[in-house]
Amino acid sequence: MKLMFIGADHEVTGSCTYIEACGRRFLVDFGMEQGTDVYENAKIPVPPSQIDFVLLTHAHIDHSGLLPLLYAGGFSGPIHCTEASANLCSIMLRDSAHIQEFEAEWRSRKAKRKGQEQVEPLYTINDAEGAIHLLTSHKYDVKEELAEGISVRFTDAGHLLGSASIEVFLTEGGESRKLVFSGDIGNTDQPLIRDPQYIDEADYAVIESTYGTRFHERPTDYTAALAEVLQRTFDRGGNVVIPSFAVGRTQEMLYFLRQVKERGLVTGHDGFKVYVDSPLAIEATAIFMRNKNSCFDEEALSYVSRGINPITFEGLVTAVTSDESRAINFDRSPKVIISASGMCEAGRIKHHLKHNLWRPECTVVFVGYQAANTLGRSLCEGARRVKLFGEDISVDAEITILPGISGHADRAGLDKWIQAVGGLKKVFVNHGDSAVAEEFTKHLREDFGLDAYCPYSGAELDLITGEFRNAEPIPVSREARPSTAYQRLTSQLSRLTAIVQSSKGLTNKELGKMADTLANLCTKWAP
Repeated sequence: MKLMFIGADHEVTGSCTYIEACGRRFLVDFGMEQGTDVYENAKIPVPPSQIDFVLLTHAHIDHSGLLPLLYAGGFSGPIHCTEASANLCSIMLRDSAHIQEFEAEWRSRKAKRKGQEQVEPLYTINDAEGAIHLLTSHKYDVKEELAEGISVRFTDAGHLLGSASIEVFLTEGGESRKLVFSGDIGNTDQPLIRDPQYIDEADYAVIESTYGTRFHERPTDYTAALAEVLQRTFDRGGNVVIPSFAVGRTQEMLYFLRQVKERGLVTGHDGFKVYVDSPLAIEATAIFMRNKNSCFDEEALSYVSRGINPITFEGLVTAVTSDESRAINFDRSPKVIISASGMCEAGRIKHHLKHNLWRPECTVVFVGYQAANTLGRSLCEGARRVKLFGEDISVDAEITILPGISGHADRAGLDKWIQAVGGLKKVFVNHGDSAVAEEFTKHLREDFGLDAYCPYSGAELDLITGEFRNAEPIPVSREARPSTAYQRLTSQLSRLTAIVQSSKGLTNKELGKMADTLANLCTKWAP
């Protein structure tokens, strides 16, 4: 039995862990790296076709976003997750593939004008559809056997609809070990979804550290704090623009806005409109309601029991088509515009910023984490001019940050989660900026007496002996990164290798035909 750390080690995104046990090979998450990439990730040690299954903690792209690439490389096993995560992945992976194809097409047009070669997407809609077909859903709190000697249980992590911490039970050669992967641990007292649930024991734990050095500030009344922003902006005749993650944060903001209207906290602007301009967010909102019974907290369910949808209200307008999106900025009345992406890096939010950032009567409200080197972070840090669609835009609007609605637990929440787990032999800290992960690891060692480590990608743990071998950190090369087309090609090479290795049982005629086909390929592409 062994475990190998692959992604989100000394970094926040790109979560992935590889495990060999009971004659099986499997992954916990396979996420896309987003924002700044600091360290090179180790390669998964076997071709995708030799991965037996994947355990998925939740649907966010930094945990699920490379599953279509895994499928494209020959993976065909089940992807185990909760039912709500499967529902969300069905739209989020399609959306991610659409972005990959759209950006590749856009970059190819630019490259063609410069006489450069075309750009290929990392993966396609067909690859996303293939991965979605492999999603296999499970209920919370039910221990299920996936293979001989391997059982799992999904426990509500309270981070996103369907998010889970995953308990992995392994028995091989008379030895049993229990691992727990925290996934992303949620903040407490969030709207809509339940608080994190806790796990009582394990041999080894892998815990995230996104906010491992911070303590959240939260307004005593978040709804009232939001209403104050709306009131002063509407009184100026301006719009409130909220860059928001389409899945999770948008639905929370709708919940708060419903309360603002219900409590009459904004005066003089009766019936103000709230536009949700994100097809993905609109689909996700429907999925939230479909999974209300298994994921909603008591307060949200109290609305449902009275026949009230807690995330819709009078004055809510959804924009699906491009024409509907453009029409929003022709409406001159003060309004709320919620649009993705939450860090302002892509999508329709950039158009709304272009129309509103230069207007001093407007307000841009940030309600979520802004990664380094993103447009959202620049605005939060006081940028006075930004470039949108090749045009310099003056930042004259009010820029406001509403703290306290983070979907991630702070240090106190992380401490509560890890202290609930008894019997730990070792703890491994991942999914945090390098300095944060190191400091949180030190805190676990010094304050709780835990045998805690902060692994680099490529580190390995022997699950029988408990021996841990860390890896050398490899900073990302400043040289040109491999193109997405090259990454797709190497993925297919892994698939081809697996096909050749499994072809021994074919007839001589079939083997000869395969060899001739490969020979023709080699002749065609040989330098």
